[in-house]
Amino acid sequence: MEAAAKPKKGAAGRKGGGPKKKPISRSVRAGLQFPVGRIGRYLKKGRYAQRVGTGAPVYMAAVLEYLAAEVLELAGNAARDNKKNRIIPRHVLLAVRNDEELGKLLQGVTIAHGGVLPNINPVLLPKKTGGEKPTKEQKPAKAAKSPKKAAV
Repeated sequence: MEAAAKPKKGAAGRKGGGPKKKPISRSVRAGLQFPVGRIGRYLKKGRYAQRVGTGAPVYMAAVLEYLAAEVLELAGNAARDNKKNRIIPRHVLLAVRNDEELGKLLQGVTIAHGGVLPNINPVLLPKKTGGEKPTKEQKPAKAAKSPKKAAV
C-alpha cells in the first residue's frame, strides 16, 4: 500500500497546493486611490457603530476620493487663473467659496492662509460722473464766445 500524499509546506488549508496568490487590496478591487482598509479600521476604532459592514469603508473611500478630486480640480483651475503652477491655500479657498455646493458643505470651515473672497460693497465704490448725462438743472449755462475766437 502506498502512503497518502502529504500536502506541501505552505499549502495548509488550500486545495491543490501550488504557489501562494498575491493579496489584492480592497482599494484595488474597488478601483480607488483612497485606502479602503484604513478607512474601515478608523470606522471600527472610532466606535461610530457597534458593527461596520464590508461595503461601508468602500463607499466612504469613494465619496472622499470624489470630494478630494473635485476640490483639487477647482483649485488647479484657480491656480492657473492666477498664472501659478502650484496650488496654495488661497487657491483652495477660492475654489471652495466660488462653488455653490462645496461652499455650502464647507460653510463653517476656516482655511488657514486662505484669505477672503475679493468683494467690495457697491455703496463704497465712487460715484460715476463721466458717463452720466446731466439733467436740465445740472447743465451749466453756455459761456459767451470769447472776442478773440469771434475775430478769427
